[in-house]
Amino acid sequence: MNMNYDDNAKVIKALSDPNRLKIIDILSCGERCACDILEYFDFSQPTLSHHMKVLMDCDLVNCKKEGLWSHYSLNSINCNRLILFLMNLVTDTQECICKDKSKCEY
Repeated sequence: MNMNYDDNAKVIKALSDPNRLKIIDILSCGERCACDILEYFDFSQPTLSHHMKVLMDCDLVNCKKEGLWSHYSLNSINCNRLILFLMNLVTDTQECICKDKSKCEY
């Protein structure tokens, strides 16, 4: 398991915004058009675009353009990697940093 703290901290920071957590929850139900996601919020389309850019920059969300519309979906592989990172972080496993300090990436 890759315990890259810097990359995972970037993802966790992106998820520290409650609106982004809500977007992830919405996308967990499947691909959504930006206009569909916007219906869940009281902010503008440019604000949604900013949140989506943050989530795409940390590879949690994929974007597919169709004409004027953007369709978003979860990057399930990277979402699962984050979950595994967090599980390994809080669980005493063979991957634990105190068992083999050479596994720690700074």
